[in-house]
Amino acid sequence: MMMAIRKRRGGILHPTVELILEYIYVVIGSGLVALAFSVFLLPNEIASGGVSGISTILYGLFQWKPSYVQWCLNIPLFIAGLFFLGKRFGAKTLVGTLVLPFFVFIFEEWGAATEEPLLGAIFGGLGIGAGLGIVFRGKASTGGVDLLAQIIHKYIGISLGTIILLIDGTIVLASAFIFGIEQALYALIAMFITAKTIDVVQIGLGTSKMALIISDQEEELRQGILTHIYRGVTKINAFGGYTQDERPMLMVVVAQYEVTKLKQYVKSVDPSAFVIVVNANEVLGEGFKRG
Repeated sequence: MMMAIRKRRGGILHPTVELILEYIYVVIGSGLVALAFSVFLLPNEIASGGVSGISTILYGLFQWKPSYVQWCLNIPLFIAGLFFLGKRFGAKTLVGTLVLPFFVFIFEEWGAATEEPLLGAIFGGLGIGAGLGIVFRGKASTGGVDLLAQIIHKYIGISLGTIILLIDGTIVLASAFIFGIEQALYALIAMFITAKTIDVVQIGLGTSKMALIISDQEEELRQGILTHIYRGVTKINAFGGYTQDERPMLMVVVAQYEVTKLKQYVKSVDPSAFVIVVNANEVLGEGFKRG
């Protein structure tokens, strides 16, 4: 009998194993989001947008349990998403929609990890960003205002980014009236850190660099990059904007620690070479990440 758990060519996981891992990502990510919310944001009255922000405000006003509020909002929003947008969210998003409030229910009695709001905003933002990034790697979401934004986008046409910004901005503004302006400012800090942390989890720290090189010695440089830098190089046909002369351009991606070596080599071959070095946020393939 063929083993169910195996790897295909190129290191790609068996679809069943990959699906199981995606569900694990959703559960772990949801748990991390709930923990960060319960011990950092909620105790410090930081409503950093989304359904969790609404539940923080309602807890501050009426002492309603955040987990119940999140279930009461997430489940109807998920059903509305199915009705208005079709069955495209999948079981993993349903799992995130249900599991996140469950973890909040477990963690909400733990109390504050810190009573310093700034620390709460920073570490709450980090925890929620890391958790959401893991959920997104599982090709799912935790529902909430994202589904509402998609519904509004479908029928009104406003961009998703604008709608989410308006919803989250309204929540933060409401928190300013209820908890005070300082708590709203802390919420903005948490939102910013969350967004940046999601990027880090999704695409990494961007430690690779891409270099574009234009030189009259392009053939010597091409050979040298292959044999001295030990990196692949791509030759791109380009033309001078002023002269309209053909000027082949070399593109090479290197690790952070190889940038100096590359620049020194290019300078040794052609001191007048034109070199552009930019961040490569995510690089997949031979010599880098496999995906």
